[in-house]
Amino acid sequence: MNLIKDDLIKAFSLYEEKALMHRRFKHADILPLLENVRSSGRLSIAEIGKSTEDRSIFRLTYGQGPVKILLWSQMHGDEPTATMALFDLFNFFGGEDDGFDAFRNEIASKLTLYFIPMLNPDGTERFQRRTAMDVDMNRDARATATVEGALLKEQAMLLKPDFAFNLHNQNNYYNIPDTGTPVTISLLAPAYDYARSINETRADAMRVIVGINKILQEFVPNAVAKYDDEHTPRGFGDNFQKWGASTILVESGAYAGDTEKMMVRKCNFVALLKAFEEIADQSFKHYSITNYETIPFNDEKLHDVLLRNLTIEQNGKQVVIDVAIRQNEKTLGSNYYVEGIIEDIGDLRDFYGYQDIDVSGLKFIPAKKYGKPFVIDQLDINLVQSLLSNGMAAVHVTDCESAGKLHHFPIQIVSDVSFVLESQLKLTSMANFFIGTKEKIRYAVINGYVVELNGDLQGLNCKNIVY
Repeated sequence: MNLIKDDLIKAFSLYEEKALMHRRFKHADILPLLENVRSSGRLSIAEIGKSTEDRSIFRLTYGQGPVKILLWSQMHGDEPTATMALFDLFNFFGGEDDGFDAFRNEIASKLTLYFIPMLNPDGTERFQRRTAMDVDMNRDARATATVEGALLKEQAMLLKPDFAFNLHNQNNYYNIPDTGTPVTISLLAPAYDYARSINETRADAMRVIVGINKILQEFVPNAVAKYDDEHTPRGFGDNFQKWGASTILVESGAYAGDTEKMMVRKCNFVALLKAFEEIADQSFKHYSITNYETIPFNDEKLHDVLLRNLTIEQNGKQVVIDVAIRQNEKTLGSNYYVEGIIEDIGDLRDFYGYQDIDVSGLKFIPAKKYGKPFVIDQLDINLVQSLLSNGMAAVHVTDCESAGKLHHFPIQIVSDVSFVLESQLKLTSMANFFIGTKEKIRYAVINGYVVELNGDLQGLNCKNIVY
């Protein structure tokens, strides 16, 4: 066995689960997919318990080998990337006659893979981190107050896995130190004590991570980091390590332009399949933990938008500052909208932005609300561009039943006449303003989105809401 990059690309392209192409799927969405897996006959499926709100939690099993590996995903309900990748893996292990049969047979003969996808279905329903009991399940390994946490510990004691994969998402704002590169995958062999001691169990986890990093460098060069290794006595990863399973934390991060995490999901698929191979043939044993130590730790200096060298004026005094903007996601049913806020103001030379724009020589221009009311259906992108070019960041709509409706226009649409636009930059306030000269506006900043008014607005896809 020796899966190379081309093999992994082929495997993913053949078996990516097309029903999961948006990250805000629910428990009900995976139930028919589990039935498809069951029908393949290659993986067994058992209901091992129910969540607080009585949603079924399943364990899938592949293989009958002596080395046991347990993987679980979405113990935080708003961290779905690895769940998508697990369904890609289920499709792969259910396949045949594609050039991978010998690989599957060897995995099945040497490993027993246990998967628990969507361990927190109640949190998933709300797209929130915590369970329905508002407890962070990943801080419940010691007390097991949650039914879901107790279930995971029960599986650990029952199965006694040799390896464990704790699959998560981290926020989009981690970067590789001293660069603006987002961390696409973050890895960790959790510490089982405060001294961060290394026994053979943890050392094996480190060696597996070295192999994962090696293959990921072929897909996302210089975009892999280590997660913070401070010991957390309540954490499941730390306790699995203590219980004798070589435990690997995989944190799905970000890839520029990959809003729905499709590239990050692919990296999960690649990392796990290669890890299975190297555990099965024991080739991970050849890696040195010294190579684990060379993987950089996450830094956290990324912003959604960073505007550099913006001139602002207050009380007749001018200063040149940098402005950082955060585009917070707010859940709305199965969808979401963005709330763009001013996150920082000042000297931000050591920070980076997904959009990183030098606006030297340009000044802050307060936003205005257009006086004439509209019916929302009257708006089109050409009218919006004209309004923005004249310094109008918000329009009032009279069909008030539209409040709460999502829209994609790069302008604030308000049905609430009391909606106020700030006249100055203020921390934590909504990011609605313009940038330009006395003669001409160059950029509109609308709800944290930066719109270049000289460009074509047709391709913009803002996630805004009617206020």
